[in-house]
Amino acid sequence: MKSADREKAILDAAIAFFAEHGFEGQTRELAKRIGITHSAIYRHFPSKEALIEKVYDHVYVSRWNPQWEALIADRARPLEDRLIQFYLEYVERIFNYEWVRIFVFSGLRSYDITGRYLTIIRDKLVIPVCRELRRLNNPDAPSRAKITELEQEAIWGLHGQIFYIAIRKYVYGTPVPTELDPVIVDHVRRFIRGAVSGPPTTSRPQVRRTPPDVQHE
Repeated sequence: MKSADREKAILDAAIAFFAEHGFEGQTRELAKRIGITHSAIYRHFPSKEALIEKVYDHVYVSRWNPQWEALIADRARPLEDRLIQFYLEYVERIFNYEWVRIFVFSGLRSYDITGRYLTIIRDKLVIPVCRELRRLNNPDAPSRAKITELEQEAIWGLHGQIFYIAIRKYVYGTPVPTELDPVIVDHVRRFIRGAVSGPPTTSRPQVRRTPPDVQHE
């Protein structure tokens, strides 16, 4: 087998292995699964960390479509249409067993794959959409004014709502709708209806918390 083919075979096996066992899985076990010697892995990847980095590039970085950034910024189209197209395409690319489980394992074990990928989402999706929403609600608002935490949390909420479908399917193993397109469209439309209804109030809500149950001896 050619060196490039062997490297790809190791990488493909590593992706499946880490999706099943997380990054705590040992490379010796990975070698057994592939049917090669342990040292053969390190002839192609100098360390486990280098292998994980390659997994990150292959599974995460390569699946981000740079054209999505232009899509989000395309003010010739309604923001609702832009977000629907983005999430339909995004879900098609990332909703699979390996992507979701490696992402979750990375976050649980403090590997920086999760943080680095979420930085991409923040910079290339969350912040730009915040600016588009701000313009939609107030065309005269300063376009370069700092985006607030409240503005960001609204977009993270939509993103998390959609991603949670994948968590339910690939982590919890619970049923999800067979046809996801109508679900995605509905999530985005509900979000837009709420987001453009007016700026959120800054006054504190009148909330009366239910007291915790007190057990008496």
